[in-house]
Amino acid sequence: MNGFKAVIKPTPVLRGDIQALSSKNYTTRYLLIGALADGTSTIYYPAHSEDSDAMRRCIRDLGATLTEDETKLVINGFGAHPGKVKELDVGNAGAVLRFLMSIAALCPEEVTFVNRYPESLGKRPHHDLIDSLRQMGVEVADRDGRLPITIGGGKPKGGHITVSGNVSSQFLSSLLFMTPLLEEDSEITVLHDLKSKVIVGQTLEVLEQAGIRVEAAEDYMHFRIPGRQRYLPKDYIVQGDYPGSAAILAAAAVTSSDVTVRRLAEKSRQGERAVVDVLKAMGVPLTHTNDSVHVTGNGKLRGGEFDGDHFTDGVLAMVAASVFAEGTTRFYNVENLRYKECDRITDFVHELNKAGANVEERQSEIIVHGKPEGVKGGVEINAHYDHRVIMALSVVGLRSEQGLIINDAHHVAKSYPGFFRHMLDLGAHIELI
Repeated sequence: MNGFKAVIKPTPVLRGDIQALSSKNYTTRYLLIGALADGTSTIYYPAHSEDSDAMRRCIRDLGATLTEDETKLVINGFGAHPGKVKELDVGNAGAVLRFLMSIAALCPEEVTFVNRYPESLGKRPHHDLIDSLRQMGVEVADRDGRLPITIGGGKPKGGHITVSGNVSSQFLSSLLFMTPLLEEDSEITVLHDLKSKVIVGQTLEVLEQAGIRVEAAEDYMHFRIPGRQRYLPKDYIVQGDYPGSAAILAAAAVTSSDVTVRRLAEKSRQGERAVVDVLKAMGVPLTHTNDSVHVTGNGKLRGGEFDGDHFTDGVLAMVAASVFAEGTTRFYNVENLRYKECDRITDFVHELNKAGANVEERQSEIIVHGKPEGVKGGVEINAHYDHRVIMALSVVGLRSEQGLIINDAHHVAKSYPGFFRHMLDLGAHIELI
């Protein structure tokens, strides 16, 4: 997809019925455990996004074979023995990089992860995982924790491993994927605080589905992983994606709407399932039954206080909805938003205020003073190459007086290539230039 701008025009009414996109988090995890199995696994309804496509590309390079049709992807895995590869290109996909840094340690020779996005993923730190890999005897060459990163292949050793959970839960997930394949048993202790615990729950869920045994403490701060395990080739069905759907639901909440989003499992382990509860708490008329969320929005919302750590990837969409709520809304415990594709607190708040909203930031909070009458808009917005910022600002544009122009809107494809198509299907007035 070539670069384009999205011109979001005032849209009072949204109506329609869509299927949620498939979950990016589950797709990348199923691709990985399919590759780590000896034999053939089938993934139904895999997501297509820059992240999941990066995982497809990299596991192919490491020796898996993939065939795909409209509804499913069949993987023949490499098991515990990824092949020789000099370089891996994860694009701008942080989770894919972090998961594969551990797997690369199982390669017969060293592997370099290249730096294709110096302004985005290239700025993100990976010290915490590098420290853990070094404890396991893995040689790592890096630029102060940043890409390009070279992992020395060979024989990582299990045993007692510590990992910091302060910046991201992806470092822990990475170790949980790799350690079952080692000769030795491993114990992992998480230091400091663990961010996005709920996403670790997704990792443990897919490991269990693949026949892997992990003993986890209730607070996810300590794990025991027996070595010499094997991933079983299995069939997996990818559920609908709450983080992407959060923006669609927010758009329905701030307009006069009759919108149904299907394939959103009521009993999902995705933390962003909480966006449904957040919207309910804000007084949005909605129902969630038979894995479908049905919103009959009237544009009226009321402010509240929400712990954003439970639904990290849904926070920006909920902030966008709360721009139009009565009173003040506070999202707290969200500092890890600063360490994403951009600083999702400072950068996002700056663009919201430019559009006419009244939003403040703290180190780990976003505070929104609602404007039920709407915002002025009429400005060009910098999306900071961030898919979640693009989607959230699109929601704000719908209730702006003069619309919004979002630059570099093609970066929405990182997680949700069909986002603008779905918005247009629901009746949003959007022009792509």
